[in-house]
Amino acid sequence: MTAPANQDLFPARLRCGIVVRVREDACEIVRDRQLCSVRYATLFPSPRTERVSPGHLVAIATAPDGTEAVVWRWYDAVVLGAEAGLIRLWEPSHGEVLARPRPAYQSPPPGTRAYLSAGLPGADWWAAGRAAASAEDADVELYEVERLYTEHGLWNTLG
Repeated sequence: MTAPANQDLFPARLRCGIVVRVREDACEIVRDRQLCSVRYATLFPSPRTERVSPGHLVAIATAPDGTEAVVWRWYDAVVLGAEAGLIRLWEPSHGEVLARPRPAYQSPPPGTRAYLSAGLPGADWWAAGRAAASAEDADVELYEVERLYTEHGLWNTLG
């Protein structure tokens, strides 16, 4: 792995929150049973009100200075079934998609909800863990998001 472009902005940690409300500059999330507003990282694509919806799970980076920014989003999708080693899911903005399961993916039955992501290396779509009632219980690939940001020197885009 390569070092981030600006070590001062390397986050202390990544954690998750569940989106409740969306604005273009920030989203309101539930984390640790509390509502809070978190701005988006500079790199997070616009229009954000069309890309993020209530129910989505987001990864939040906390910089050493305590500032936070949303750096990633997982869709809340419905499992339709499995075929040829892939998971078929439905998500309102994308319709039906075939996703590669994460190694730790436990195949939930059709009709249940799971997290779906796009953009991480290795597949067009990834099926992560079952959708959780709280962000702290979400089983998603935070380490892959951290690796993507580190390998591409993206930590300086938090501001």
